[in-house]
Amino acid sequence: MKKHIILLLLVVIVSKLSAQDIDDLMNSELSNEINYTSATFKSTRIINSHSVEQLKKQHLDFRISHRFGTVNNGISDFFGIDKSSIRLSLEYGITDWLMTGIGRSSFNQTYEGFIKVKILQQSTGEKNMPVSVNYFACVNEYTSDFVNTDLENYYSSRFSYIHQILIARKFNENLSLQLTPTLVHRNLVETVLETNDLYAIGIGGRYKLSRRIALTTEYFYSIRSSRSGSDYNDPFSIGVDIETGGHVFQLMLTNTSVMHESGFISGENNDNFFNGDIHFGFNITRIFSLKK
Repeated sequence: MKKHIILLLLVVIVSKLSAQDIDDLMNSELSNEINYTSATFKSTRIINSHSVEQLKKQHLDFRISHRFGTVNNGISDFFGIDKSSIRLSLEYGITDWLMTGIGRSSFNQTYEGFIKVKILQQSTGEKNMPVSVNYFACVNEYTSDFVNTDLENYYSSRFSYIHQILIARKFNENLSLQLTPTLVHRNLVETVLETNDLYAIGIGGRYKLSRRIALTTEYFYSIRSSRSGSDYNDPFSIGVDIETGGHVFQLMLTNTSVMHESGFISGENNDNFFNGDIHFGFNITRIFSLKK
């Protein structure tokens, strides 16, 4: 009887040791994995500006954006609905780390083209990366008539260029924040007191309320010379993201009706949000997979 008990104990001990060895091996294997963070934001935009999200390879995004007039005009223009700016764009994922896009805005009849490159992706495990980092570059061309025809206007004056580093972190399932150092170069500025290069820093965030709804906000602070002759308003926006399958609806309140970076970051046409000069707007995005 004792022999049977001893034999049973030996079997239990060996099985325990084997289980521990398997657990240690599994933990070792898991520690060598890289767990990449996904869905830091729900769209390639926070509100007006780009987020660190990229389109997947061979995915096409058709995007429609509207911004209406200020709501404080009241019923005379139906709280801004009678006045609107529109932007249409097509954006494409060349690879999982490189996307490009073209767009056209009614504001100043502006054409734009951009690229966005994923440099780093937030991850844990064998590779612990605390943030995601992307590079964004864009060129805009204004095609509307020059305002001041007394000047000698050049074709190159129609162009502006934007460079941004997008730095974001998803702190948990609900909260994501992004910092966006920005350089806007404008070939033509309104006054001689302004520099062609404008530096700005953007901050944006997303807080998830449910599986398909999230609150978003963004703000850009522009670094200007105290000698600047114009009083520009920095862009500030708050919004709601609503996901419905292949669509993402973004509804927002903002102080700008301009939907490209060289326009809303420079602030030339922005209103004062806290004086009630608020524009209602929305983005609608539909993503198509072109994979066979």
